[in-house]
Amino acid sequence: MSPLPSSMSAPLAPRALYEEVAERLRQRIFNRELEPGSWIDELKLCAELGISRTPLREALKVLASEGLVTMRVRRGAYVTEMSERDVREAYQLLSLLESDAAAQVARQGSDADLAELTALHEVLEASLPDRERFFAANERFHLRIIELDGNRWRLQFITDLRRVMKLNRHHSLFMQGRLQDSLQEHRDILHALLQRDPDTVARLMRLHFEHGLKATGHTAPAAPSTQ
Repeated sequence: MSPLPSSMSAPLAPRALYEEVAERLRQRIFNRELEPGSWIDELKLCAELGISRTPLREALKVLASEGLVTMRVRRGAYVTEMSERDVREAYQLLSLLESDAAAQVARQGSDADLAELTALHEVLEASLPDRERFFAANERFHLRIIELDGNRWRLQFITDLRRVMKLNRHHSLFMQGRLQDSLQEHRDILHALLQRDPDTVARLMRLHFEHGLKATGHTAPAAPSTQ
C-alpha cells in the first residue's frame, strides 16, 4: 500500500488566527458592543486583540461574506445596518423556507424527532421572562426543524439569514408583548406538528413570520392590483 501524500499525512493545523478574530468580532456584534452602522476602528481593535492588521482584515472579509459587515471603498468596514427592505425580504425568505421545512417534518418526521421538538419547546416555555434565554431557545427550535428536514442547502441559507437577522433582533422579537405572542405561536406550531398536519403547520409558520415582521414596525408590501 503506497504511503499517503505528505499533504494528507501532515497533522491538521490549529484554527487559523483570522477565524478566532472573526468569532470574537461576531460575538461583539451580536452583543451590541459593535452597533449596527458603526465604523470598525481597525487600529483600535488590533491593539485590543494584540494582532496585526492582516488577520483582522481576513476576519472582516469573513464577516462581510456573512452579511454582518459592510466594506466601503476608502472608508473601511462598518457593522451592517439593516434597511426596512432588508428586514422585510429576510422575513419573507425565512417564511417560505421554514414553512416548507416544517411541513416536511410534519409529514416525515419520526416520533423521536417530534419528541425532541417537544423537549425544545419545553425549554422555550421555561425561558421566560429571560429574553436572552428565550431568544436562544427560539432559534434552537427553529434550526432543529430545519436540521430534521435534512435539506442541507436550505439549512445553509437559513443559517446565513438568521445570522444577519440577529442585527435586528432587539427591534422585533424583543418588542413589548412579542415574547408572549411568539410563545403562543410556537405552541400552535408544535401542536400541528404533533398532529402531523403539514398544511396547518406551514400556514402557522408563515403567520409566525408575518407577525414577527409586523413587530418590527414593517409589513409586507401589498400584492399588485389585478384590476
